[in-house]
Amino acid sequence: MGIKEAYEQYFNTVYGYLCTLTGGNQDLAEELTQETFYRATVKISEFRGDCKMSTWLCQIAKYVFYQSLDKRRRSKEVAFDEAVEIAAAKETERAIEEAETKLYVYKAIQKLQSPMRDVVMLRLTGELSFKEIGDVLSKSENWARVTFYRAKQILGKELRKDE
Repeated sequence: MGIKEAYEQYFNTVYGYLCTLTGGNQDLAEELTQETFYRATVKISEFRGDCKMSTWLCQIAKYVFYQSLDKRRRSKEVAFDEAVEIAAAKETERAIEEAETKLYVYKAIQKLQSPMRDVVMLRLTGELSFKEIGDVLSKSENWARVTFYRAKQILGKELRKDE
């Protein structure tokens, strides 16, 4: 029996077998069926007739299916591992940049004159409201707002100057 006759006679058997192995994934089963018959075409000279042709084809199909599983697992693992490494590298890089930026900003804050520096530090690190800052420094809420605004203007100029 030639491969063409085997294909016509056993296609449904091999396809059904692969549908079972793939859990009903018809597209994958069809793809694997084509691969099975391709490999059978290449190896037809090695078929000795010790078993039925359908048995031989199903053995090839099973081998093709397991190779497909291994290939898919490896590609997912590599992709997942690479994604984790990339994400970790980006997260580390972002954390370093944030730390450098914070250090740079805090150095600029330290260059401010005393009342401005105090207002900015209380606002940023103490997370106090302007009313609370005014109370702490024995000034008005409005004074705290204006001082903070002016300090931001000076910091902005200082940070842009160094870029």
